[in-house]
Amino acid sequence: MHDFVVVGCGPAGSRFARRAAERGHDVLAFEQGEVGKPLACSGHVSTDIWEYTPEGARDRLLQNVVYGARFHLGGPRGDPPGDPRSNGHAPGDRNVAGDDGHGSDGRDGDFPARTYPFYKDEGVSNVIDRVGLDRELADAAREAGVDLREDHTVVGVTEHRDRVELEVRGPEGVETHEARMVAGCDGPKSRVRRELDMPEPDELLHGVLGFSDEDDASDFVDVHLTVPDFFAWRIPRGEAGVEYGLATPPSADVRDRFDRFTADYGVETDHRCSGLIPVGPPDSVTNRRAFLVGDAAAQTKPFTGGGILYGMTAADHAARQVDPRDPATLAAYERAWRDDLEREIELGHWIRRAYSLPEPVQRVGLRAFSGEIGVHMDRPTTVFSLDQIRSLLRG
Repeated sequence: MHDFVVVGCGPAGSRFARRAAERGHDVLAFEQGEVGKPLACSGHVSTDIWEYTPEGARDRLLQNVVYGARFHLGGPRGDPPGDPRSNGHAPGDRNVAGDDGHGSDGRDGDFPARTYPFYKDEGVSNVIDRVGLDRELADAAREAGVDLREDHTVVGVTEHRDRVELEVRGPEGVETHEARMVAGCDGPKSRVRRELDMPEPDELLHGVLGFSDEDDASDFVDVHLTVPDFFAWRIPRGEAGVEYGLATPPSADVRDRFDRFTADYGVETDHRCSGLIPVGPPDSVTNRRAFLVGDAAAQTKPFTGGGILYGMTAADHAARQVDPRDPATLAAYERAWRDDLEREIELGHWIRRAYSLPEPVQRVGLRAFSGEIGVHMDRPTTVFSLDQIRSLLRG
């Protein structure tokens, strides 16, 4: 009998599998198809990502370094893309454009009207090969001793008093496997969660991504607050092209909105993909001999939908806290990941609510905080940090 069976080998699943194997556990992991495919997630991540990857991964995966974001209250037609530093000002010397398009000192602003920049003098985030990240993490799990099998779909999960039984469809037919515990790392529509009747996330958003073949090594992303309850984005990926995307509560016009958004930018995209984004973790992500990690547990940032770092953070907590021979340790996992991330997630909900405020209120808020920042993109509590306070005072 295995100690753990891991269902799903995205970042959270591969990270947990690796860390559990490194602690001496017998780990079997299943991925429904090929690791990393189909792509259903942006590759815009904080620089903390490299703490979780094998040595040399940055050289293999990095596509672009981002120094800031431009928040637009209008669409691309009114606010065309471009580097806001093209006028020669150093980042720390920039004017902050208000809703009239002028800087606070009365001179012509550096940014279009209804556009608000947030930036640092150092890289705040990286754009990476997202499929490559999954493969790097899966390979690291295998090197740690994990039996990771691709093209295996879990079709049934049953909890017993002393074990979990899984039915898995693989290339040779349906197999049965037993483990002391199962880790559900299988995404927003988690089969483990459904089979064991575990609580659902609060909400599922629908995201759409597409890529153009533009060669763009500029170092700002563009965020458009023009989509109901969320936003649209443009991410330059260097020689890998440009990523366009948006997310919104599921509706029939999601793809039409995406088509209009890219048309306003004057581009055609290919390699289009879509997926669900879970927001709001349920009250419990554990069962008798099962636990959820990553998107399956809705361990995501409510204000961006990103979950790579949160999922791997929770995976590390699970590997440290859960003893497969002692189901009582599942409670320690619940406490550990919530102590680490719950405040960040709650504040993230408040940030997201600002996306739907009336535009005059948004202008006031964006103007107050725009300019140089000291905020970490994965930790909204850093809004109250000394670095952020210093940045506001400098502004």
